[in-house]
Amino acid sequence: MADHSRPVTGYPTNNPYPNPSTATAFPHAAPHPPPYRPPPTPRATFLRRLIAILLATFVIAGIITLITWLALRPRLPQFRVDSLSLSNLSLSPNSSLLTANWDLRFTVRNPNHKITIYYDALAASLYYKGESISDTTLPPFVLGTRDETALRATFAAVDRYVDGWVVEGIRWEKTVRGSVSFNVRMAGWVRFKAGAWRGRRRFLRVYCGELPVGVSGKGGTLVGGPRRCAVGL
Repeated sequence: MADHSRPVTGYPTNNPYPNPSTATAFPHAAPHPPPYRPPPTPRATFLRRLIAILLATFVIAGIITLITWLALRPRLPQFRVDSLSLSNLSLSPNSSLLTANWDLRFTVRNPNHKITIYYDALAASLYYKGESISDTTLPPFVLGTRDETALRATFAAVDRYVDGWVVEGIRWEKTVRGSVSFNVRMAGWVRFKAGAWRGRRRFLRVYCGELPVGVSGKGGTLVGGPRRCAVGL
């Protein structure tokens, strides 16, 4: 007769909580697989290559421009005021009206040995201190290497309304000092060229300050000889 009090070998017992000392340890959990990344589309690959090519082109062009610029050693043009004459000066006694004519003669020089300078145009203004009195424009011109040219600019004011302090200041300088100081400012676009190399257009600024004109009666001329001007880009 079979003994039913003993569990049948091969079948689990009814105890759901096995003895920890006899339980088999489970292995570590497997790592999660990396997230799926779809391969780049042909459009994205094309855009990345295009951007890389453009960046490389800009870098190479910048390096070439820098090397050329250093090899040519470009220098700024030089401006010198040779004479400034005043005529027909009239100061209104009871209002801020000014009448006068100015004749400016100046020299522009290109100090570069390998670079030609192209002046597209120059705008010139005559000032008394910070007050603009008259404007004019000079036509385009070209200066070859180590070349210079003499230019002329004329200014006119006919019953020009200005601030009261301008009329009083000119009258005071004329009476007390015997001379009146004006200043001339010029600005315009220039281009530098050397053979096949062409630099980009640059905005040139010229300042000719403290130009004393000895005044006697209604006119006068520059005193103290020629004056160099400050030039910048």
